[in-house]
Amino acid sequence: MEVSINTNAMKVNYEQKPCYDIVFSKDFNLLNDEIQQLNISNKRICIVTESNVGPLYANEVKDIFMSNSKEVIIFEFTAGEAHKNLDTISELYTVLIENKFDRNDMLVALGGGVVGDMTGYAAATYLRGIDFIQIPTSLLAQVDSSIGGKTGVDYKAYKNMIGAFYQPKLVYMNLSTLNSLPNREYYSGMGEIVKHGLIKDSDYFYWLKENYQKILDRDYDTLFTMIYNSCNVKRKVVEEDPKEKGDRALLNFGHTIGHAVEKLKNFTLLHGECVSIGIVSAAYISLVKNYINNTEFNDICDTLKLFKLPVTTSDINANDVVEATLNDKKMDSGVIKFIVLKEIGNASIDRTIDHDLLIYSCEKIIKK
Repeated sequence: MEVSINTNAMKVNYEQKPCYDIVFSKDFNLLNDEIQQLNISNKRICIVTESNVGPLYANEVKDIFMSNSKEVIIFEFTAGEAHKNLDTISELYTVLIENKFDRNDMLVALGGGVVGDMTGYAAATYLRGIDFIQIPTSLLAQVDSSIGGKTGVDYKAYKNMIGAFYQPKLVYMNLSTLNSLPNREYYSGMGEIVKHGLIKDSDYFYWLKENYQKILDRDYDTLFTMIYNSCNVKRKVVEEDPKEKGDRALLNFGHTIGHAVEKLKNFTLLHGECVSIGIVSAAYISLVKNYINNTEFNDICDTLKLFKLPVTTSDINANDVVEATLNDKKMDSGVIKFIVLKEIGNASIDRTIDHDLLIYSCEKIIKK
């Protein structure tokens, strides 16, 4: 893959109009200039973060916003998917109300995907909508959840069942925050990255394989190239289909089974790990339907393993996995919009996947 990147920013359009920038940096030094362009001098700012990320970065980010805005507060909640719910949102609403936040004010999501999804949802719904900024600090959030305007919270055991499409004003990525991620969290982000290559760009998929050691070592220049290209894949998809009426569903490759596994494992597996397992299941269906061959299927599995991602799980039942998919958001009039690979780099929506094939593919990913 030949890559020439001569900019540190990427413009994302919404409904054919410029909407927000994604800014890539090795630190927070560009953040001051970026927020000055948003004219926040008369705004109150609430930085929403969680208990792992907050102690590392919240005060540094707060100081930058303090010099540009009227007031800055920090709302920190306990880290983890278990807190991605309406109870946490309710606590945030209370803090905003007690601090007299109005429609002129702004939220800042500082953290991984859980923080970004919840902050976006709160921004979309508080006073019928206030501005927000994404500052994603995990690899998964930088390449996936911070881009495209999907926001949401989990409802009981059902992932992201309540949400809204709501676009940020800025996505600012400090790539050095990835150095503070535990290895498992870092590897989890690779599930979405490998997915991007599989669904849209075979050259990118093979580039990931060729550069796997530099990626595992978190080499900055390699990470910049990888994150930029993954963001560009997602940008193109969400610009064409901002509200998932068509091809944006391709981004759900690996997610139908992955979300079911995530639920049945009671969120003990990370999202990217479940996506990896779901990718294997979806690739196996693609193999059975003769879209890809055995060599390609094994290549996909081997690549996921290169990035320390699981390709199987245990202690769950294939029938339960399939049953859980029936409550998935991706259902369309009772039919699953399942994403398959026609070839590496070319995904497609398939509405003909029957119950038996789903069971068969789930048995492939469950160790006895």
